[in-house]
Amino acid sequence: MFPQLLIALGRQFSLGKNERLKHRKLIEQLFKKGRNFTIYPFRVFYLFPDNLSYPLQAGFGASIRNFKKAVDRNRIKRVTREAYRSKKNDLSTLLTEKKMALSIFFIYTAKELPNFHEVTEKLDMALQKLITIVNEKNTPGS
Repeated sequence: MFPQLLIALGRQFSLGKNERLKHRKLIEQLFKKGRNFTIYPFRVFYLFPDNLSYPLQAGFGASIRNFKKAVDRNRIKRVTREAYRSKKNDLSTLLTEKKMALSIFFIYTAKELPNFHEVTEKLDMALQKLITIVNEKNTPGS
C-alpha cells in the first residue's frame, strides 16, 4: 500500500506535458481576452476557456528586455515552474470539483534575479488570489 501512496503523491506534485500552456492560439486568446492582476514581481494573466483538455494549464515567461541572457530567463522560468508545481494542488482540486477550466500565464517583471523563497511566497499569494477569483466566479449572481 505504501508504494501506491508514493506514486499518487508523486503525480500530485508533477507538472506534466498536458498541464503546460503551449498552444499559440490559446496563449494569444489569453492575452487578448483574459484578465490580469499584479502581485510583484509577477503579472498574472488568467482566462476561463470553454474548451480546455485539462482543468489547469499554466505558462511562464521572463522579459528579454530585463534579462538579456537566456541563461537568466531560463533560470527564472525554472524556479517559477518549481514553485508553481509545489503550490498548485489547492487550485487544481478546486477547479476539478467545480468542473471548471483555467489558463494562467505568469510573467516575471522585476529587474533582478529572484531567489526561490521569494518566488514561492509571491506565487503562493497569486494562487490564493486565483482561488478567490474561482470561488467568486462560481457564486450565483456573477
